[in-house]
Amino acid sequence: MHLADQLRTTTFLLTLRYMVLFFVSVTILIGLFNWAAIGYVEQEADAAIGAEIKGLSEQFAQRGPAGLAQVIEARIQAYPDGDAIYLIADKDGKPLIGNLDAWPALRVIENDLVTFQHAEPDGDFVRVRARVFTPAQDVRMLIGRKVRALDQLTKLADRTLFWGLGITLALALAGGLLMSNNVLRRVGEFNATSRRIMEGDLTQRVATTGTGDEFDELASHLNQMMDQIEALMSSIQHMSDNVAHDLRTPLTRLRNRLEGLMASAEVRQAEDIGACIEDADALLSTFASLLSIARIEAGTYDADRDPVDLTQGVRDAFELYTALAEDKSITLTCDVKEGVRVRGDRNLLFQAMTNLLDNAIKYTPTDGQVSIKLEERDGRPVLEVADSGAGIPEDMREKVLQRFYRLDKSRSEPGAGLGLSLVLAISKRHGIDLHLDDNAPGLRVRMLFPDDAEIGKLSTEKSQNAPPVRRELA
Repeated sequence: MHLADQLRTTTFLLTLRYMVLFFVSVTILIGLFNWAAIGYVEQEADAAIGAEIKGLSEQFAQRGPAGLAQVIEARIQAYPDGDAIYLIADKDGKPLIGNLDAWPALRVIENDLVTFQHAEPDGDFVRVRARVFTPAQDVRMLIGRKVRALDQLTKLADRTLFWGLGITLALALAGGLLMSNNVLRRVGEFNATSRRIMEGDLTQRVATTGTGDEFDELASHLNQMMDQIEALMSSIQHMSDNVAHDLRTPLTRLRNRLEGLMASAEVRQAEDIGACIEDADALLSTFASLLSIARIEAGTYDADRDPVDLTQGVRDAFELYTALAEDKSITLTCDVKEGVRVRGDRNLLFQAMTNLLDNAIKYTPTDGQVSIKLEERDGRPVLEVADSGAGIPEDMREKVLQRFYRLDKSRSEPGAGLGLSLVLAISKRHGIDLHLDDNAPGLRVRMLFPDDAEIGKLSTEKSQNAPPVRRELA
């Protein structure tokens, strides 16, 4: 099953839409979580800074600038690697005391709340949130906290968003492909069964899995519909079979009686009786063809599946119709490849060949040409019958395969319009592809046999090396 087919399925496209929706939803949820977590860390840092400022303001009020400096120095000494930031500077920003070497470049967040980047001894930078206040007229004080947790949380959030969305995307794609594959498999079963039904096998049914899902329900309804169609078609075929049988018997008796009368009749009466016998023969031939088509299509014809020497069959059909071709001054040629064998019913295949030759000679004018050719193309036997007659318009080639359908220009010729219908039924029975093409002028009928490696060519060395045989009669 091709990936392109899976990507075009409704299931995969629906999965893709849900995946986009889920992708957006996960992005929003992770973003909201990060916003809440970062906000909580910032609030904790701001609260600690506020408490620190309040305490230092009280120390300044009680002990003055010198006492405040002692308190800050003591805290720095007590926690040299701590997260607290202290800096007392004069009005020009020159550091007086603290754990910063210079007044940093501040970015104002709101009011007196600022942030800046602080260089660590190891070369890394850490973000600091701080507040600026003036305990005295000529003194500025910066109190802050290193928010390492905030930076770590931001990086963690970015990684979570990246990997989370990546995994979500991969799982969604895999799930979509898996589901579309399952749907395509079930749809493929429906299509395969439909093709076999269209090829004429009305016994085919769609398999059910027993899960009771919508596909099983659809398959059940289709199978019930096919049961009814098969019953109706079987009834029609049986009716046609019975009618043909019932009519063939009295027609046969009528013909036999006419033959008896013909022996004792006068010349003129004998001619009329002979014409009646020909009409009876035509009717009997029509009923025989109808019965054959009905039995083949219904599967009641006990056809063989034995190896058939197709080369010899073509030769026999050619020899059978040489006299008829000579009577119409038609050039009949035969070009066969030696040793071509297929698996099938010899009688049915021979009947298909003779029907094609009979049609070709019948609709080819005097001094025309008819050819029968047998070859192999890409390992497949190909039987071709071509003539130089009027041909069949392209838009009529499907219709002439129907029973009793005849072109207006062919109604003057004897026949009932069942020859090609019988050829089509035999072709379907053997899995043969039947093609009607333009021979410019005339019609070319090609029968493409299935590739049967079990049969292949005749195994004798003589047949493998024998040249093609070509015969011509005019």
